[in-house]
Amino acid sequence: MKQHRSWMFVPADSEKKLGKAMDLGADVIIVDLEDSVAPQNKAMGRQMARDWLERTHAQAEAPEAPQRWIRINALDTQWWAEDLRAVMPGAPAGIVLPKALGPDSISQVAGELYQLEQAGSAQKGTTRILPLVTETPQAALGIPQYASAQLPRLGGLTWGAEDLSAAIGASRKRDADGNWTDAFRMVRSQMLLAAHALKIPAIDTLWDNFSDLEGLENAARNARADGFAGMLAIHPKQVEVINRAFTPSEEEVEDARRIVAAFASQPGVGTLSLDGKMLDQPHLQLARRILGMDS
Repeated sequence: MKQHRSWMFVPADSEKKLGKAMDLGADVIIVDLEDSVAPQNKAMGRQMARDWLERTHAQAEAPEAPQRWIRINALDTQWWAEDLRAVMPGAPAGIVLPKALGPDSISQVAGELYQLEQAGSAQKGTTRILPLVTETPQAALGIPQYASAQLPRLGGLTWGAEDLSAAIGASRKRDADGNWTDAFRMVRSQMLLAAHALKIPAIDTLWDNFSDLEGLENAARNARADGFAGMLAIHPKQVEVINRAFTPSEEEVEDARRIVAAFASQPGVGTLSLDGKMLDQPHLQLARRILGMDS
């Protein structure tokens, strides 16, 4: 099963950063046409993103190569459709959609992808969509709608705090102990639950202080413990930290193997005892997930 631990943003208009992207160790590279690219550079960024996709196509076929995704501009801009037309011939694995307002935003992008696929720009039905679902108050309040929507292209859900904080006039996002304040904790939790309801990866937001690797590691470990599959990254130094935090330790793997083996040795039982602890089906489910046996 392909891992989705580290999702690394790379500006589309930086040849130097694009040249290093495939070797950063990230599970996913997101070439960014939105916030990282100034309006006057949008056209150049599209062409550079397209060239990068074509240049790295063979490299991307390797089993351990990162997936290649593109963040397009938001649907309320003049650029998003042209972004898709430019990059889809390069066959990205997915599209990151900023400022998604709800399932209708996903359907709108999916419709454009379908048209491009029909025109022969990409293999039909393979391009996934990862929306940022919390960047406006209206979008954040609508997160539960994703759980019941029919959106076959959804490749995961993620969220962001920066745009939302500006929209609601919040002067802080975390409290003095580094924990999310109420509004951000609420939307993060709803996004996590919606992703699990859909059985797709839940990707936690970025750690914006890229020089604070200790803080990042703590945040990433907490995110994994909360049920997230991975985390956004904005600096190459963050990739290794995120990958490590989202990789089960040898001790966790060994414990999971023993739990799976214990249940396998007693087929049909709902609960059993191991090392003096009572285990039931949720313990087995978590153990199987750690071992990659369940998606």
